[in-house]
Amino acid sequence: MQFADRLNNVETSAIRELFKLLGKPGIISFAGGFPDPAMFDIEGIKEASSKALNEEPGGALQYGATEGYGPLREQLSSFMAGKGVTVQPEGLIVTTGSQQALDLLGKTLINPGDKVIVEGPTFLATIQCFRLYGAQVISAPIDAHGVKTDELEWLIAEHKPKFVYLIPTFGNPSGALLTLERRRQVLEMAVRHQTLVVEDDPYGDLYFGEAPPPSLLSLSDSVPGSRELLAHCGSLSKVLSPGLRIGWMIAPPALLANAVMCKQFSDAHTSTFAQATASQYLKAGRMPATLAHVRKVYGQRAAAMGNALKRELGAAVAFEQPQGGLFFWASLTGEGGKTRDAGEFAKKAIEQLVAFVPGAPFYAANPDLATFRLSFATADVGKIEEGIARLGRAV
Repeated sequence: MQFADRLNNVETSAIRELFKLLGKPGIISFAGGFPDPAMFDIEGIKEASSKALNEEPGGALQYGATEGYGPLREQLSSFMAGKGVTVQPEGLIVTTGSQQALDLLGKTLINPGDKVIVEGPTFLATIQCFRLYGAQVISAPIDAHGVKTDELEWLIAEHKPKFVYLIPTFGNPSGALLTLERRRQVLEMAVRHQTLVVEDDPYGDLYFGEAPPPSLLSLSDSVPGSRELLAHCGSLSKVLSPGLRIGWMIAPPALLANAVMCKQFSDAHTSTFAQATASQYLKAGRMPATLAHVRKVYGQRAAAMGNALKRELGAAVAFEQPQGGLFFWASLTGEGGKTRDAGEFAKKAIEQLVAFVPGAPFYAANPDLATFRLSFATADVGKIEEGIARLGRAV
C-alpha cells in the first residue's frame, strides 16, 4: 500500500507511545495533559444536556451549520466579552476542539515548503500538524516570561514565515506566561512585518492568583492594524470537558470563510448535541463557579508539586513555579553528578512506578535533552508528594 508522501514528515506522538508503558499496577502518572475528571461539573452538564433535548431537540440532534450552532456562537461571543474581546457571533466559528482549529489553519494557509515559527518548546501536536502539511517549522526561544521577542522579530525578518504560532498564557509544555510588554511587542511586530499571529489560548482561564495579562486578541484594539493579523483559538476542553470537543476560532473574515469550507470537507460540523449542551451550560451561568473551583484545586496541586520538587530533588532540578495552567517545565542540572538526560531519567522513573514526559519531542529543532514536563492536574496532593518522592529516588 502506497501512502501519501506527507506522512514522511511526521511520526507517532512520543506521548502516546509513553502511555503504552503506563499499564503497570501502582504507577503514578504526571505524563498526561488532561484535566481531572473530578473537576467536571457532572450535574451542570446533565442539566444542560437535558435542557438541550427538551427545549430544542431538532437543533441538538439534526445536522447543523458548519460555522456552528447559532445559540452557542452567541454564548461564546458573550464569554469572550467577559475577557475583554468584542466579537460578534458571526465573527467566530465552532471547531471540534481547538486542535481542529489548528488543523484548519494548516489546511488553509500552509503550502509545502512554507515556513512557520513556533515557540521552542511548544505543543507537540502543533509541530506534527504543521509538518503534515509540508511546513518547515522554526523554533523561537522562550524563557519563563514567554517567547523572547527580540529573537522572534529577527526570525520573522529572516524567514518571512506564513504565520507565527504562540501559546502566550501558561504554555504547553512550558507553563510560561508572556508579559504584557512582550504581548504588545508581538502585536507591533505583526503589523510591522505584516505577519499573521496565531494565538492558542486553552489555558488562559486556569490561573491561580492574579489574572494573567489580557490576551493578544483583547490587546489588539490598542495596536492599530493588529486585529486583522490575528487568529485566536479557544477551547472548553480544559475548563468544562474535553469529551464535548468544543473549540472555536476568531480570525479575519477571509480566513474564517476558507476554514469553514475546509471544515465542510472534514466533519460537516461539530456535534450539534455537544454544541447545544455547551450552549445551555454557558447560558445557565455555571462557568464562573466551575472556574473558581478548578483554579483553587489546581493551584493547591501546583504548590504541592513545587514544594515536593524542592524537597525531594533539590539542586538536581531547576524550574519556575507556574502561575496557572496544567504543567511544570523542569530541567535536570546534573548537580552532584546526577543525570542530565531526561530520557534516561524517564526510564528510571518508570522503574520507580512514576511517569512524566521527556522534553525533547516538544522542540521543532535543537531539543534540550535535560528538560521534561510534569502535569499536576490529575493527581491529588498525596499522590503528588508520593510521586515526586519516587522521582527523588530515580534521579
